[in-house]
Amino acid sequence: MTSILSLQSVGKSYGEAGERTEVLHDINLEVAEGEFIAIVGFSGSGKTTLMNILAGLDTPDTGAALFRNKEITGPGQERGLVFQSYSLMPWLTVRGNVALAVDAVHTDKSAKDRAALVSKYIDMVGLSHAVDRRPAELSGGMRQRVSVARALAMQPEVLLLDEPLSALDALTRANLQDEIEHISQIEKKTIILITNDVDEAILLADRIIPLNPGPNATLGPDFKVNIPRPRDRTAMNDSPAFVKLRAGVTEYLMTVGMEAGIEGSRILPNVEAIHNKAPKAYRAAAESPNVERYLQFSQMDKVYPTPKGPLTVVENFDLAINKGEFVSVIGHSGCGKSTVLTMAAGLNEISAGAIVLDGRHVVGADPERAVVFQSPNLFPWLTAKENVAIGVDRVYPSASQAERQEVVEYYLERVGLADSMDKQADSLSNGMKQRVGIARAFALSPKLLLLDEPFGMLDSLTRWELQEVLMEVWSRTKVTAICVTHDVDEAVLLSDRVIMMTNGPRATIGKVMDVNLPRPRSRKALLEHPDYYRYRAEVLQFLEDYEHGNTKKKDAA
Repeated sequence: MTSILSLQSVGKSYGEAGERTEVLHDINLEVAEGEFIAIVGFSGSGKTTLMNILAGLDTPDTGAALFRNKEITGPGQERGLVFQSYSLMPWLTVRGNVALAVDAVHTDKSAKDRAALVSKYIDMVGLSHAVDRRPAELSGGMRQRVSVARALAMQPEVLLLDEPLSALDALTRANLQDEIEHISQIEKKTIILITNDVDEAILLADRIIPLNPGPNATLGPDFKVNIPRPRDRTAMNDSPAFVKLRAGVTEYLMTVGMEAGIEGSRILPNVEAIHNKAPKAYRAAAESPNVERYLQFSQMDKVYPTPKGPLTVVENFDLAINKGEFVSVIGHSGCGKSTVLTMAAGLNEISAGAIVLDGRHVVGADPERAVVFQSPNLFPWLTAKENVAIGVDRVYPSASQAERQEVVEYYLERVGLADSMDKQADSLSNGMKQRVGIARAFALSPKLLLLDEPFGMLDSLTRWELQEVLMEVWSRTKVTAICVTHDVDEAVLLSDRVIMMTNGPRATIGKVMDVNLPRPRSRKALLEHPDYYRYRAEVLQFLEDYEHGNTKKKDAA
């Protein structure tokens, strides 16, 4: 097949003379007409720079980018681009936003033909019911559908997708993946997708090409996707070809991009947190430590008042967690996962039922229950060390200043920040900030660790690395932990049990799955474990059963 797009020894640098950083180095790529290519890589590896060169928004310093053997010198209507952000005109309707692009590009067509193009592609992305709505009236997923419809309606020969789904929740992302896969087969266009999600790449592409980490980023080897279309993400889980390809791409990316960076020199001082010193009366009544049913959710409800009357978000959430157990809670957006976690943290009042931790009712926030949120909420003007020290100074009142400092530095080392302890929080990357948040939580020596989608704002490759960090630190403390997540692999990788929630309102526990995989765990080892994909399939099937709003399809609690 003939190449429609090609990159020939492309290099790109940024910065002032003498201090320039080469972002891309000697990039060579041939894209056949009608081919769907997925380029996967780490944040900061130069994926967007590469896409901007293909789109004509940037020019290479060395080499050349060609479209049909002619050098690309700027944007062209033959190359349609969809960004991660929606870039819609807020004052225009769905129809108006798509028509704006169509009218600018298809000046040779009649008004009737242009209107037909607009309608065709709005219908193709499933937005016919919303043609007269403005962006403010649309969800994030619907706005991105408008962007896709707009790009398609321009009828480009090549569609360039620059991480178009990364800002969306898991269910919306899955639905749009299905739309793009469907459209690619109908339109038979050449498509290049930039993504950091290996599963997304396998679901959509004919060929996957890793972009090795920069600076001096280069393209890695091709991985052909020899899986028949149409592809179903749940059914694909049972395909030996999928398992082999997924392991190959994942292991390659882990090999080229991940350094654990965990130091091991410091020893944790023998100091005791204030909340581990129970009152005398309590210690006498509880000489045997609570191991079983250490944390008990007892028929817990959460009801919010609304203008239309009480709304029950979570109903009859009943669960016992043993001391030292790691549990994940998974379900679709809006099922009440985070509501359960904030009630366990004491940040959200319980409407009915109770939560009992180590024999005592949970009432209000307390450092015995440490929370890691999706956003780490650091004080930007303080260093990493100072951010962790704020909590440590409170919970170790009997320790010396030197001992408290040792606690802080021990956990910052454990999460791989030995060389960045004295950097201000606002100078850290998102992944490094979340490492500080994890160190801060563990440093409180909590009875209960609560993780609310802790890696949800990070690209999937950074998530892999921080999941490994979390497992390494947790294995040393065995603190009782609950992790709210929408990531199936994360749930299986981290947990002793996965709690699956039905859709809301009146969300409850739909199924509980024991994960009997050996510890300590690593992603690479689990990819090779014969039971890993069985566990993954069980959670995927549950989520698929509830994907389209089915409720109360309770399997087994």
